[in-house]
Amino acid sequence: MTPDSTMQAGPAATGVTARLSRYVADAKYDDLPAGVRKEAVRTLLNYVGCAVGGSNEETVEIAVAALGPFSGPPRAAVFGRRERFDPINAAFVNGASCHVHDYDDTHLKTIIHPGGPVISAAMAVAEYRPIPGKDFLNAIVAGTEVALRLGNCVYPDHYDRGWHISGTCGVFGATAAAGKILGLSRQQLTWAFGLAASTPVGLRESFGSMNKSFNLGKAASDGIFAALLAAGNFTSSDRMIEAKRGWANTISTKQDYDEITRDLGLHFESALNTYKPFACGIVLHPAIDAAIQLRNANSLKADQISRIDLRVHPLVLELTGQPAPMTGLEGKFSVYHAVAVALLQGMAGPKQFTAPVVQDPAVLALRAKVVPTVDAAIREDQADMTVVLNDGRRLDRFIQHAVGSVEVPMTDRALEVKFADLADGILPQEQARRLIDACWSVEGLKDAADIARLGRRT
Repeated sequence: MTPDSTMQAGPAATGVTARLSRYVADAKYDDLPAGVRKEAVRTLLNYVGCAVGGSNEETVEIAVAALGPFSGPPRAAVFGRRERFDPINAAFVNGASCHVHDYDDTHLKTIIHPGGPVISAAMAVAEYRPIPGKDFLNAIVAGTEVALRLGNCVYPDHYDRGWHISGTCGVFGATAAAGKILGLSRQQLTWAFGLAASTPVGLRESFGSMNKSFNLGKAASDGIFAALLAAGNFTSSDRMIEAKRGWANTISTKQDYDEITRDLGLHFESALNTYKPFACGIVLHPAIDAAIQLRNANSLKADQISRIDLRVHPLVLELTGQPAPMTGLEGKFSVYHAVAVALLQGMAGPKQFTAPVVQDPAVLALRAKVVPTVDAAIREDQADMTVVLNDGRRLDRFIQHAVGSVEVPMTDRALEVKFADLADGILPQEQARRLIDACWSVEGLKDAADIARLGRRT
């Protein structure tokens, strides 16, 4: 495959949707670089752990109870649960479950969480249409690439306008992965992308509520829906992404179509995917990292601290400026809570973003001492923290790149520990270990859906 240099940047671009369809239809596992394959496996492992870990949260309980009576034949598993749903509803529930802790994978350039929409759709379809692990991984890479390249095309304007980009771009990735597994032709994929473009889901106003997880689940199910219709030759425009009144020009004032087509099949945005060590929005990670490092390096106790000064990127307060959260979900969008709990407990996993911890008097007292200041010179992945002690000492920590970033990635071992912690109390330890091993060895599986079956609660 060679890069396509005929695409234009800007609203006059032509052939973008068709070019993307050609890439997905023609993508081959054997053409994937070893590093891209490895990162896709890591993405799969992280996704499955997050889906299992979120499976007994209230958000998922409500979704399962509400959709169960209306689900079709039970052909697809829901991770961490006994229920089986039809593929479309299973994809929705798994997509919501993997995102409910805000602990899933993140493409830092666009803040897209691609795993939820893409893998939820791919796994549900793989249970309906059996596929070898290598081909399954190839579909995941193709879907992830589509979602991230579309994100690059419209970010940051699209996000700044209020769209939840993980849903609005994730639906294209889900469509690509589902369409690849279903064996759609180039023309059918073009129609499928057109149908996906008609279902942009997710607004940032939903952040802090169950609706945020809904966005990723709906992107996954909409992707399958679009692929299934296109498989039956349900038509759409051939230019739905780039047309004057198409997706990109409607939802954003910035369109850089070269980001979609440049080196397509040669350069992989999916290789830049990252994994969260902390269960909250990625913009909080540098501040949490700074707090934990200062706590551990100085054996800090809360009663020693007079004030916590923090310089952050403007997006931190825009997204996480909630000074008085009351629920666990609200706590994920509060830099005040995140810093306080990190200093107090030295962790920021799912347990640190629950209502009892958010309302803990010790946490309330310390978060009142957190003083964040916006500084345009600070990048999104940076934070500058100064903890002022009662005795007048000042402890400083500048985070250049937070743990979990491309520059300071989580290790394979750290991902396994994260997985085991998420599965604890949901799956038996032996089953969780077999599930971890199955994810690592996905390329050798004769049936990729073995992972879904291993991930069910029995």
